[in-house]
Amino acid sequence: MHPRQLLQARGLAARKRFGQNFLLDNTAADRIAQAAVAGESELRVLEIGPGTGVLTAALLRAGARLTAVEIDRGLAAILREREDLAAATIVESDILTYDLHNFAAAGRWAACGNLPYYITTPVLFALLECEPQPVRIVVMVQREVAERLSAGPGSAAYGALSLLVAYRARATRLLTLRPAAFYPRPQVDSTVVVLERHEHPPVQPRDPGAMLGLIRAAFAYRRKTLVNALELGASPVPRERTAAALEAIGKPIGVRGETLSLDDFSRLADQLY
Repeated sequence: MHPRQLLQARGLAARKRFGQNFLLDNTAADRIAQAAVAGESELRVLEIGPGTGVLTAALLRAGARLTAVEIDRGLAAILREREDLAAATIVESDILTYDLHNFAAAGRWAACGNLPYYITTPVLFALLECEPQPVRIVVMVQREVAERLSAGPGSAAYGALSLLVAYRARATRLLTLRPAAFYPRPQVDSTVVVLERHEHPPVQPRDPGAMLGLIRAAFAYRRKTLVNALELGASPVPRERTAAALEAIGKPIGVRGETLSLDDFSRLADQLY
């Protein structure tokens, strides 16, 4: 049944406040599900925002041991009533408050979903910073977000999320979905991105948490020089200390965070912390 008819039958409608655009394309759903499960039968998969269940059903067909987190009470009720989704655990919750660490602690897992634009960045940060890490993350995001995930130093799309992805995973693009693949139609294309966890991270800072905190602080004031950004951060670093650390790694005092590579941040963190 088309999502419009399904929703109308229940007196429901797509809700803009939740950024709801429901996937219609079953072929795309199967490709996404297969990328998430990657042939690993009974892999625990966390689906974010199952909506009307097109991807949910595909994940079950692909062999996932599925938990689907849906914020919309009406949609969660519909999903629970569907016999073809009986093998899935449907959780009514906001993914931003869901106990991700408790889910992750139960064993090997992956994450998958169609991420609303307004929560894409915090959800990806939560997934990439979670321990234990997911083996892979397969998500539908707006094209501009996909560009940020693989951006390099000096580009307009480059930022803290680009660096976190580079540290945690290898990013590849699986497919592009046109607005017609969704109901209601979004105004832009969507890109399905696969983030495959690095077996061995490309850099080895002494304190990974300190490096990630440094990256966040550097981009909190993106247009400021790094010495100014860190001095203004939640845990201020004196200008003189940052200047000395930059000199030690061969970078000028006036450098901005947006020009530094992941390796630069790793070496800088070792100098500062």
